[in-house]
Amino acid sequence: MLTQKTKDIVKATAPVLAQHGKAIITRFYTRLFEAHPELKNVFNMAHQEQGQQQEALARAVYAYAENIEDPSSLAAVLGNIANKHASLDVKAEHYPIVGEHLLGAIKDVLGDAATEDIISAWAQAYGNLADVLMGMESELRESRSAQSGGWNGWRTFVVKEKRPESSVITSFILEPKDGKPVADFEPGQYISIAVNVADLGLQQIRQYSLSDVPNGHTYRISVKREDGDAARRPGYVSSLLHDHVNVGDEVKLAAPYGTFFIDVHATTPIVLISGGVGLTPMVSMLKRAIQDPQRQVVFIHGARNSAVHAMRDRLRRTAATHSNFKAIIFYDAPLDADVQGTDYDYPGFIDLNALRNEILLPEADYYICGPIPFMRIQHDALKALDIHESKIHYEVFGPDLFAE
Repeated sequence: MLTQKTKDIVKATAPVLAQHGKAIITRFYTRLFEAHPELKNVFNMAHQEQGQQQEALARAVYAYAENIEDPSSLAAVLGNIANKHASLDVKAEHYPIVGEHLLGAIKDVLGDAATEDIISAWAQAYGNLADVLMGMESELRESRSAQSGGWNGWRTFVVKEKRPESSVITSFILEPKDGKPVADFEPGQYISIAVNVADLGLQQIRQYSLSDVPNGHTYRISVKREDGDAARRPGYVSSLLHDHVNVGDEVKLAAPYGTFFIDVHATTPIVLISGGVGLTPMVSMLKRAIQDPQRQVVFIHGARNSAVHAMRDRLRRTAATHSNFKAIIFYDAPLDADVQGTDYDYPGFIDLNALRNEILLPEADYYICGPIPFMRIQHDALKALDIHESKIHYEVFGPDLFAE
């Protein structure tokens, strides 16, 4: 337990750390990778290059300090982090390493202002947080490994099928090399995939939503090729998967984890809202939910046009054969060949207010997945329609406390 004095010091010094947050975290990663270059195999180096990890860790440290009096208010955030860490195979021995270099970075940047009392208080706070996360992650791993077909760490899978879904999205069906069963998962969860990236000379790990329902034998992921632009380079892993990973090739997978999933035992309606490749966990959710003919499912999806709209024909066929499922498609840049009413329903970006009659369903839950700006817009639109926060669920793939 943290003493009140420790909590007071952490709260009082949090604004100072926030003011110097970018410098502290940049220094932290420099120290960490100089002392432990092997950890580059765990961290997302693309996020490192873009500065996303530095910003995310700085925000996370400040958020923890702000809520140190009532850590329970961070339960959902910590649950999400614990799942990601378990999926990344973050180990207990990583925590003291991170703590050492985080505190060292604070000293390096703040100099004499980082007094012994301040460093001691932050060390205790970090240790408390690490204990909580390690406990949560241990429980997750034990639960997963005890499940039929479950495992801990990395397991070798073989690409059974590689299927283009659009001009930018390709699905990979993966089966275990050992031929044994694989664990079931909750619709909406993800797996981590580890591949060797020759350009970096490193292993890199990425997390991808499972885009099908459990079958006990294989997993399917649907990966968008990240081509990059003037501000960011192409994705290391997505490019490798699209260009160089083919049927028969081997990859390493962690077991499924994640906190973004539907309650498969509920019968209340669900509304799925996705943009671009954000549809992948939604496909898993809807395929499972429509197995109950009494459960209403509405799927709203936004894409540029038919060229990049993955799984569109399958969605239309599903809607035609299941009376409890309705798909509503928006194209913001339809092609000349795209036919409204056939390929898509509405031009422009998703407008939830215009769909209020279709989505304001009794006791419905709302699930959002897509780029962060997209999710913010949809979240705010749902709030404007008086949807309670507890009914809005979303998934974010990006840097977190340990910045995957």
